[in-house]
Amino acid sequence: MNNNKKSNFKDNIPKSKLPKGKNQQTIFILILLAALLGIMYFKKYNAIKRLPEANYEKMLKAGEIKSVDLILNKKIIEITIKEKYLENIYNKEKLQTEKSKFSSKEGPHYYIKIPSMEVFDKNFKELQKKLPEDQRISYETKERFDLFSLLANWSGLIFIGILFWIFLRKMPGSGGGSGGLFSIGKSKAILVDPKGKDRVIFNDVAGLREAKEELKEIVEFLKFPKKFTNLGAKIPKGALLIGPPGTGKTLLAKAVAGEAGVPFLSLSGSDFVEMFVGIGAARVRDTFKVAKSKAPCIIFIDEIDAVARSRANASMPGSNDERENTLNALLVEMDGFGTDSGVIILAATNRPEILDQALLRPGRFDRQISIDRPNLIEREDIFKVHMKKLKVSKKIKASKLAEQTPGFAGAEIANVCNEAALIAARKNKKNIEIKDFQDAIDRIIGGLEKKDKVISPKEKRIVAYHEAGHAVSSWFLEHADPLVKVTIVPRGYAALGYAQYLPNELFLIQYEKMLDEICVALGGRAAEEIILGKISTGALSDLETSTKRAYAMVQIYGMSEKIGHVTFYDSQKDSYFTKPYSESTNLLIDEEVRKIITDCYQRTISLLREKKNELEIIAQELLKREVIFKRDVERLIGPRPFEDEVKKSKPKLIPKKDANKTEDKPLNDKNKNNNNPDSK
Repeated sequence: MNNNKKSNFKDNIPKSKLPKGKNQQTIFILILLAALLGIMYFKKYNAIKRLPEANYEKMLKAGEIKSVDLILNKKIIEITIKEKYLENIYNKEKLQTEKSKFSSKEGPHYYIKIPSMEVFDKNFKELQKKLPEDQRISYETKERFDLFSLLANWSGLIFIGILFWIFLRKMPGSGGGSGGLFSIGKSKAILVDPKGKDRVIFNDVAGLREAKEELKEIVEFLKFPKKFTNLGAKIPKGALLIGPPGTGKTLLAKAVAGEAGVPFLSLSGSDFVEMFVGIGAARVRDTFKVAKSKAPCIIFIDEIDAVARSRANASMPGSNDERENTLNALLVEMDGFGTDSGVIILAATNRPEILDQALLRPGRFDRQISIDRPNLIEREDIFKVHMKKLKVSKKIKASKLAEQTPGFAGAEIANVCNEAALIAARKNKKNIEIKDFQDAIDRIIGGLEKKDKVISPKEKRIVAYHEAGHAVSSWFLEHADPLVKVTIVPRGYAALGYAQYLPNELFLIQYEKMLDEICVALGGRAAEEIILGKISTGALSDLETSTKRAYAMVQIYGMSEKIGHVTFYDSQKDSYFTKPYSESTNLLIDEEVRKIITDCYQRTISLLREKKNELEIIAQELLKREVIFKRDVERLIGPRPFEDEVKKSKPKLIPKKDANKTEDKPLNDKNKNNNNPDSK
């Protein structure tokens, strides 16, 4: 027999357990509610019955009453019936069905409300005078404080109070359920143990060589503070990590804490923002209080622009803005604690231009570290880190994958590796192959392949000529990025095809290159007009890209003769509510943009008419195979004329030992993304 038991998928899922503290609180609340409901239940059935005054006089004259007690604090009298009359009276009053089961036969059995003690005493004496001597009784005066009755009378308010208490504990800002409304001003920072199993060090962060060099000095400050303080140096107050999303800012901050081996308080800028006035400032103060108690310590504020926007651009100057109060508290705390407290603030943002200048001055954020998208070598290192955890075919080289993913950030590369593993698992492969990585890259660039989307032959022909126009124009324009792949397979939401290019990683973009890129973007529509004689809506994203690039040339980079060498771009402004130029300049800008696009379109039309034969060959191959690569284009229409010039002009990477010598920042077109699919 085979003793191996089949593992159940459900058995592998960890069972969620309620924390002991919350479990005990829940049990306590349920018991208390059950007790209150029981009290209300017994109050209903255990209360003695009220007796009409007429019956009271009849029973008193008949000698059925054994004793009468006057309860002063309740202003009632309690009546106890003689045993020999008890059953008859219970039957008469029909009490056995409801009362006899719960009521005590020893009494009291009835009660009567009295207006006052004097009135009762007078009436009682008059009734006694009418009775024979052997039937006369006296009353006793008592005071009764019954806890059972007290709880029964106040059970409703107690129940409402418990509900209100639960509501307070569930309110936002309760700090994970402890303290409720009264702890709303407490810090929401998450304490990360740098020595735990999730510890991150610099070796776990691929690429980012320059950034890691800058942060190593902060690690030295935290590890050996006396080494610097003995010389009179002050520990840096903070470092600001600036870079696009997904470039590894948060991971790098965790690596600093892991290398230094100190506690790490992590929170986001939005954690300080609350609907209650003054809560943000209170949380700032509490965060720094906790950090000082655990010093040496690192506070990491992700997306700090949520609370640190420039106060100069406030929509209502002079108003009591909660974000401004929070920022003021942050500024005071950063420049207020002692230089030897051992607390360092790391913050991350991808919008440094909107931050308040008071936050960026030395003494608060002493270091501003730029984290750009990884270059070719850094992308290769990132691929190697992520591929260590995967079962990858030995034929795959990380360098080839790095070449096919220009402009990808670290998070996007991690997503490529994960998608490749999922695709290979779907196909029941034992190892991940290069085709799986290519499919993963296509999926991230163009979206999910729409295999079920039915396209008519007429539309498919339009898409084929459109993409062929992009391919041919990029092939025969000197400054355009070299082609990698062309496909007419529908992907994503509205993309019926796209052309992928391999851009050179340049720090500066010249005028001729920007014009050639506009021509390539307009190549699809130009091909439709030349071959089909009609145009379609498939060039929407192409027109958007070319228009934005043309406006950037005129408004930002000063590449227009009529406008001159001026720029209307202000990096310190968050948004534009007014144009920083006159109406006549506005008209001139529009004319220049329209002229650039028109000239580029006519240039593309002339090129494609000249290369009409090549355009037809590429389009027919796309209709036949749907996907063609660079080698297929070379086979069909010959090698690219400018391939040798492109290789010669390809920039050399700066050696590691000279990396600190460069100070020029890359001048990249913000709207440039050569890997975006063409929406059809």
